[in-house]
Amino acid sequence: MKKEQFDVTGMTCSACSARIEKSVSKLPGIKEVSVNLLKNSMVASYDESILDTSGIIQAVEKAGYGAIPKTLAQSGSKPAVAAGKPEISTAQKDYKQMKQRLLLSAVFTIPLFYISMGHMMGWPLPAFLLGMENAMSFAFTQFLLLIPVVFVNFKYYKMGFKTLLHGSPNMDSLIAIGSSAAIIYGIYAIYKIGIGFGHGDMETVHSFMMDLYFESAGMILTLITLGKTLEARAKGKTSDAITKLMNLAPKTAVVERNGQEITIPVEEVQAGETLIVKAGEAVPVDGVVVEGASSVDESALTGESIPVEKHIGDKVIGATLNKSGYFKMQATKVGDDTTLSQIVHLVDEATSSKAPIAKLADRVSGVFVPVVISIALVSAIIWLLLGYGFEFALSIGISILVISCPCALGLATPTAIMVGTGKGAANGILIKSAEALETAHNINTVVLDKTGTITEGTPSVTNLLCRDGIGQNELLQIAASLEKLSEHPLAESIVKEAENERISFLPVENFRQVPGQGIIGEIENEICFAGNRRLLEANGISGGVLQSLGDAMAEEGKTPLFFARGKELMGVIAVADVVKPTSRQAVQELSGMGIEVVMLTGDNRKTAEAIQRQVGVNRVVAEVFPQDKEKEIRRLQDSGKKVTMVGDGINDAPALARADVGIAIGAGTDIAIESADIVLMKSDLLDVSTAIQLSKAVIRNIKQNLFWAFIYNIIGIPVAAGLFYLPFGLKLNPMIGAFAMSFSSVFVVSNALRLRWFKAKHTSHENTDMEFRQENDKKENKGASQMEKVLNIEGMVCMNCVKHVEKALRELAGISEVTVSLAEKSARIQLNGDVSDAMLKEAVEDAGYQLISIQ
Repeated sequence: MKKEQFDVTGMTCSACSARIEKSVSKLPGIKEVSVNLLKNSMVASYDESILDTSGIIQAVEKAGYGAIPKTLAQSGSKPAVAAGKPEISTAQKDYKQMKQRLLLSAVFTIPLFYISMGHMMGWPLPAFLLGMENAMSFAFTQFLLLIPVVFVNFKYYKMGFKTLLHGSPNMDSLIAIGSSAAIIYGIYAIYKIGIGFGHGDMETVHSFMMDLYFESAGMILTLITLGKTLEARAKGKTSDAITKLMNLAPKTAVVERNGQEITIPVEEVQAGETLIVKAGEAVPVDGVVVEGASSVDESALTGESIPVEKHIGDKVIGATLNKSGYFKMQATKVGDDTTLSQIVHLVDEATSSKAPIAKLADRVSGVFVPVVISIALVSAIIWLLLGYGFEFALSIGISILVISCPCALGLATPTAIMVGTGKGAANGILIKSAEALETAHNINTVVLDKTGTITEGTPSVTNLLCRDGIGQNELLQIAASLEKLSEHPLAESIVKEAENERISFLPVENFRQVPGQGIIGEIENEICFAGNRRLLEANGISGGVLQSLGDAMAEEGKTPLFFARGKELMGVIAVADVVKPTSRQAVQELSGMGIEVVMLTGDNRKTAEAIQRQVGVNRVVAEVFPQDKEKEIRRLQDSGKKVTMVGDGINDAPALARADVGIAIGAGTDIAIESADIVLMKSDLLDVSTAIQLSKAVIRNIKQNLFWAFIYNIIGIPVAAGLFYLPFGLKLNPMIGAFAMSFSSVFVVSNALRLRWFKAKHTSHENTDMEFRQENDKKENKGASQMEKVLNIEGMVCMNCVKHVEKALRELAGISEVTVSLAEKSARIQLNGDVSDAMLKEAVEDAGYQLISIQ
């Protein structure tokens, strides 16, 4: 089965897209076809053994349109980002052409309207256009002014009559028939005026002089073109998010070849090459840092405003910005494989897909134009039979043709989908299909994987408890020195904690591991132990109160590690896979939206229940295998629930595929991301709430658009047919009908553009633990005599810098409270003791930053 994308030419309204879909779907071997009016594109899935590209193109041409395969998008010679550019330039070209057509139309339509209405409005006119004796010059001048307007807008006639002859009339057909009827009647009137003059029948001359429809035809064409111009301008804005993403792609890269730095086009970068990225430059492609360190701004792709520190071994993403520092990187993904190219590809696919809610509009669009033409003919005939004149009946028929708007129906869904997916991408939420975007608004159950989704996915030190006389740094130094030699998965977290605290390691002799218990080694000629309570019991070491505290931490889902020197217990260090800072808030928000939150995990029940208490999920299913996760999703679906699964690992892939909407955490595995419908680039659970809120906003917008499109036609067509003429004397002028039709589609597109200002209803807390600690400090120091100082600090670029500065200041005796602001580059401190400015300066500079001033 092959999936291919085509550029389609000649479409002007939803009747066109419905006709093409119907024509192509009849072909043998076609599995699925989706035509997007907004992007003038078509995606077809077909069996290559039965059908080929030329067969699909012929079917489109037979329907009266043109199709060209998007070979650039499928060519490996150019990156996917570049492949998107023709679409953008085409949209700009269309808008430019429409502006030119509108300008030329207005140049001739304004004087045409002035001349036709001048004698009735009392406006000054040249003498040769005044009076019955000048009726012929009056009529012929209008006809001459109309000709350029018709010529400039001849596309309506060309496409309108072409599709009509193919048996698939569209909006152009309505415009062409309506304006042609007015023009033909006007020409007929000129002949009648001439005949009247020839026979001296001045009554006929006067009658037809007042019944010229040239100004109606000109105004219809110009107003439709005005609407199309505004529509083209608005359409261009719907893809702003994709355009901005594509513009992020760096044009060049500095590559190291044979010891020399060479600047080359980014398309020529090969995987495995070493690239150099300096401060202020964009990262050319995806890769890994091999030398140096930096702070990288990833906000354009992930939506995360705080720069991320990068060191040797860290991954960097193409198109992100190196804010400070210099580093070398090894390219791992280039061309179509880069994260940026994949994002653009995903967003492009999503905007090309069709939401189920659009099917109703498609069904209506397929029969809309023929029905409107029939209504126009029947209405005109009825008014003629009722004894009203030909001019009256003609006016009714033209009004019906030009007021009906199939465009609004065709644009209602794709505009909202395009703006919505673009807005999601700008916020680090990649929505793979319109169907997923629609389904998400009905979700009533969210199932969360634990490891890497609710929690960080890597263990870290959570508690350090020491016996009297032992400092935390002393305990951590002994623990890290032992664990540095260990192969245990939890050892790395203790070593990392010591490195963060800048604690040196001591040499260890006679190191050995005791299976199932821990490790033993000699430090400074003393035997030291590190392990579980069985290690303590085996060596006759009394745990006392610390052991009881360790057992209590185990009940909380943490792993307590005991450390002893000689026969005395020094302390206990608890290690756990900690909950992400925003997980609790995310769960609360989902619950507040009336959504049941379930946690699935392969971990033991004790750990799972501890996490449940921390984040507040409604229900926990623990000790499950991957296939059990999929079964749990199926069980929920069988009970009538609409289920979203959120996960990051390979073991989550079956459940992600089974769920109504699968959401993958961006930092997860490729297979999880492949199985999901939505990808969260930031790995932040709050974005699950954002995605659901965005889905609700998009569907609400689509319903508003469809309501307007239907209600406009339901009201407009009967009014144009003269339904209110007999009871109220209301009759619609064809010019007003054309104006209303133009702005119907403009309204739909403009309403969809409101989604650009969508903002999720929550506030992300970047450092909940820090805020909690500061709040506690405030409570402890309440009532004490304090003095406040503000330190202006240079060199802070990320939240790690904030932590380092805060820690350095907190260690000074006499400081009760510290609040560090990255945005303001300052630290606000509360003093309850004697701390000199020199001490503050030394503390900040020892942490690696520069103190500019103290206020």
